[in-house]
Amino acid sequence: MKRVFLFLSVSLLLFSCEKKQEKAVVKKESCTSIKNDSKGKKKFEMYTMSEMSLLMEQMYIDNQNLKVRIQKGEKIGEFPNHFLKIHKAVMSDDKENDDFFKKQAANFISAQEQIYKDPKNAKAHFNKGIDACIQCHKVKCGGPIPRIKKLYIE
Repeated sequence: MKRVFLFLSVSLLLFSCEKKQEKAVVKKESCTSIKNDSKGKKKFEMYTMSEMSLLMEQMYIDNQNLKVRIQKGEKIGEFPNHFLKIHKAVMSDDKENDDFFKKQAANFISAQEQIYKDPKNAKAHFNKGIDACIQCHKVKCGGPIPRIKKLYIE
């Protein structure tokens, strides 16, 4: 339930404010949710996004911008080095940072780097990176998959 609320809150936050900047900076967000306690009274519960959640939100924004540049045939730019934090960012649950995640993260980074090394085939490399995201999220956290699929370049 927390993940659904978090996803909805972040989605609302992202889509309610249109940013024109290429490199948006994601700040540490706190979310509140209302739950009923054991006596039926409503109480507020605070949730702070993990480093990994914040990083993934930033990568999503960066890839939205990159998708537009690829579609318009604009200059790709440089590989965003903050993507490399995927290997070290603290997750909500440390147990999730297992061999499977590490392999998928490496696949994602490899595909992303290829976009910048081989811009003639940027679309294929971009979609390969999105494939890596989806493969990982199928196993780890399926909630964002529909949103991630929207990044594909047709």
